[in-house]
Amino acid sequence: MANIKSAKKRVLIAEANRQRNVAAKSAIKTAIKKALSLAEGDDKEALNTSISKVYQLCDKAVSKGILHKNTAARKKSRLVLAVKKLAK
Repeated sequence: MANIKSAKKRVLIAEANRQRNVAAKSAIKTAIKKALSLAEGDDKEALNTSISKVYQLCDKAVSKGILHKNTAARKKSRLVLAVKKLAK
């Protein structure tokens, strides 16, 4: 571990940021799984709300620097493709 006081602070801040990033990524994964489970059902309104939530979480993660913009775009694209495939 670091010996300098400011370096010790940075270690604590880095860990807090890491946990925040992990939580945000986990929330996105959970929302995607929920949307995919709703895609198998008949409730289109809940499905649209769920997809909207995934879009919101991805865009927020991009704005905060948690995800790269292309990663978020890929996740959103793959979700919509999977939903369309399940809807058939």
